[in-house]
Amino acid sequence: MNEPSGRPTRRDFLAAAGMSTYSLLVLADGQAGASPPERSPAEIRDSFREIAPLDPALAARRFEGEPRMTLVDLSCDVLVAGGGPAGVCAALAAARNGAKVLLIQDRSRLGGNSSSEVKMHVVGANNHTGRPGWREGGIIEELRLDDAANNPQRSWELWDLLLYDKVVSEPNITLLLDTVVYAAEAQDNQIRRVMARCDKTEHLYRVRSKLYLDCTGDSRLALEAGASIRWGHESRSEFNEPLAWPVPSRETLGSSVLFTARDFGKPMPYTAPKWARKIDQKHLRFRPISSFEYGFWWIEWGGAIDTIRDNERIRFELLAIVTGVWDYIKNSGKFPKAANWAMDWVGMVPGKRESRRIEGDHILTQQDLMGLNGDFKDAVAIGGWGLDEHPPGGFDDVDKRPFVSTKLPDVYNIPLRSLYSKDLANLMMAGRNASCSHVAFTSTRVMATCAVMGQAAGTAAALCVRDGIAPRQLYESDGRLAELQQTLLRDDQSIKNLKNDDPRDLARKATVTASAAAEGSKPESVIDGIVRDAVGSLEHRWAAPMSGGKPWIDLAWAQTQTVRRVQITFDTGFHRELTLTSSDSHNAQMVRAPQPETVRDYRILAVTEDGKEVELAKVAGNHQRLRRHDFEPVAARSIRLEVAATNGSDQARVYEIRCYG
Repeated sequence: MNEPSGRPTRRDFLAAAGMSTYSLLVLADGQAGASPPERSPAEIRDSFREIAPLDPALAARRFEGEPRMTLVDLSCDVLVAGGGPAGVCAALAAARNGAKVLLIQDRSRLGGNSSSEVKMHVVGANNHTGRPGWREGGIIEELRLDDAANNPQRSWELWDLLLYDKVVSEPNITLLLDTVVYAAEAQDNQIRRVMARCDKTEHLYRVRSKLYLDCTGDSRLALEAGASIRWGHESRSEFNEPLAWPVPSRETLGSSVLFTARDFGKPMPYTAPKWARKIDQKHLRFRPISSFEYGFWWIEWGGAIDTIRDNERIRFELLAIVTGVWDYIKNSGKFPKAANWAMDWVGMVPGKRESRRIEGDHILTQQDLMGLNGDFKDAVAIGGWGLDEHPPGGFDDVDKRPFVSTKLPDVYNIPLRSLYSKDLANLMMAGRNASCSHVAFTSTRVMATCAVMGQAAGTAAALCVRDGIAPRQLYESDGRLAELQQTLLRDDQSIKNLKNDDPRDLARKATVTASAAAEGSKPESVIDGIVRDAVGSLEHRWAAPMSGGKPWIDLAWAQTQTVRRVQITFDTGFHRELTLTSSDSHNAQMVRAPQPETVRDYRILAVTEDGKEVELAKVAGNHQRLRRHDFEPVAARSIRLEVAATNGSDQARVYEIRCYG
């Protein structure tokens, strides 16, 4: 459709911005797997000068279409649009693997639906412990463990702060909050640059990047760049999915607004606003009220209209339902125990489930998730949540159950080809806008699955930047694809049916002995390449009783090895769910502290070529699963891990030890 006469087109708009540029982010080739020191406070402060230039001449630059906005040019290796779990994990993964990253988030905080603005807990492949043992590893596990250890009071704002801390402390990330990507220029199947704006600081950002990663959920970057987009339900015949609707539809899953409440120990009256819905028992036929402290996910609405453009209407209807339901709880007389309860927080940001999805080289389908099409050679992440369909009418579909879940037979793998655009060579995606059918989306949409897709895409983007190739070329190169998968495994990403095959890992050719081993466990399990077990099994872990003093495990070589890094994967209780939640009953299943199975205090020792024992690292107070220790190269005949204490378990437990030269 042509623009009205005299009005500039989007391409004209971008072309008009053709001013001399300057680079604020230095492009650099990083070493994959490097562990750079965190930024100092001074370095963090200095980084903000990149995005708000202090030079008066630069600060005075203006853009013709926005004469009051300061124009800033940025360059980076990887631009990540969207700061939910997918975007945060993508940015951290790309940065930790050597790429210079610009992370753009349209809110004042990171976390998306998991942030304090929405307060939805992070769930994934273990499916509310319905599949124990399959909690995700990698960056999302690191975040969960830090939150459990440092936020026992279950403050959502501290979860926001944790994510902010992780991002601003990473030397290779520049963060733009309250900033939205609003335009993109594509040419010859490549995104050339994008425009973003922050009205709070009155800045326009013009960004050139080597790779672009859309983690916006709404596919905003892909939309602006002209990528192929899907919306709503496919017809059953398109992919022969038994759970698909007979005919296609633009209807989607709706959005939700949550609330929290607490007992104040005295009568707490409530008067609903005049516009609140009038709720009675017929509305709650399939929506039971069993507790008061953490709202109801089934307060869902908007799937029958446009979940993006109708967001204001959706917010109003959801708040009308929330206040109406609370009025019913407080004033219907059916819940006398609610007399002393009052709401202490109501979400004002609808938690969105579904909107646009980007088409990749592979579209995940129901059959893929059910294991009917075999495995993917380019597997890079796992999912496992059930196929969880909701009626588009949400709360207004009073005669329909609020969800119908089809359990999957097992966890499934997600391929790299579902994480890059089929149209634009340098566009990747992760999260709920990944390439899948609507039926598959009802599983892949949950946040832990979005997070591991983000880690996979961010890692792939860093390798593409390093080698100067596109994501499709990475897929087409068996050697590079294998390197990507091994890099992900090294970083504790969970991929079904893959194990450590890293040719650089010196531990794989070591002889392993230990002070003791619990029944069912073997010392050599720490080099078998597998870092999770079935519940109740110790097949892939070394475990030893703490009662005998300080248990130890040795890796020894026939020939002296030069070692400069030791990496350890500890047990963090994968059989247990772990997330931040305001639901007391849900929280009761978790440990909001360092996980008891995890080794707390330990030493790493080396026996050198001349027989001397050297301490390489000493740690107290550990609560993390993956620990890396870098040191000056040492010529070692053996490496020993000595455990002094755990966080509560009577066994020392270790899944894997790796050594690198």
